[in-house]
Amino acid sequence: MAQKAAKQQAARNTAILKRIHLISLALNAFFLLLRSLLFRSSSTRVTYTLWIALSVPAFAIEFWFEKIGRPTGGANGEVKNSGQDLEAKGLTEYMFDVLYWSWGTTFLASVFGNRAWWMWAAIPLYSVWLAYSTFGSVRQGMAGLSGQKAEGETSDGATSNRQRKLEKRGGQKVQYR
Repeated sequence: MAQKAAKQQAARNTAILKRIHLISLALNAFFLLLRSLLFRSSSTRVTYTLWIALSVPAFAIEFWFEKIGRPTGGANGEVKNSGQDLEAKGLTEYMFDVLYWSWGTTFLASVFGNRAWWMWAAIPLYSVWLAYSTFGSVRQGMAGLSGQKAEGETSDGATSNRQRKLEKRGGQKVQYR
């Protein structure tokens, strides 16, 4: 049972990579077949140029996942390197979001035509929103570390509940030295 976690990670990564490759192959073949056979009259050079140009990020992400996630093994079946976790949070999760959105846009462009490629513009907007929200949470965290008060925190933040209740009843006033 040596390297059980590495073997499980290798199996998960292999399954994820296989799924990514099959979906990408099926979706791009669907686009080519639909655009070249069914919607031949509306297919132009612009259609295929947009498809290639806007599929490059998805292909690059797929290649990157293949490079970092593919497990390597020895001759006797042992796992030398299980690859990086493709289910990790953070940048990997963001790259999967971009990949899924690119696939959705390709599917919609294959069915509805070139105007669906405009949905691809949501990816940079999502990136800006994600960077802004990440920067905002980091900024608030840094403010707490430096002793500054957060936006919703009042000056009573240092008093305990018991002290506030006593002061509210008009009982003992707590004096600080």
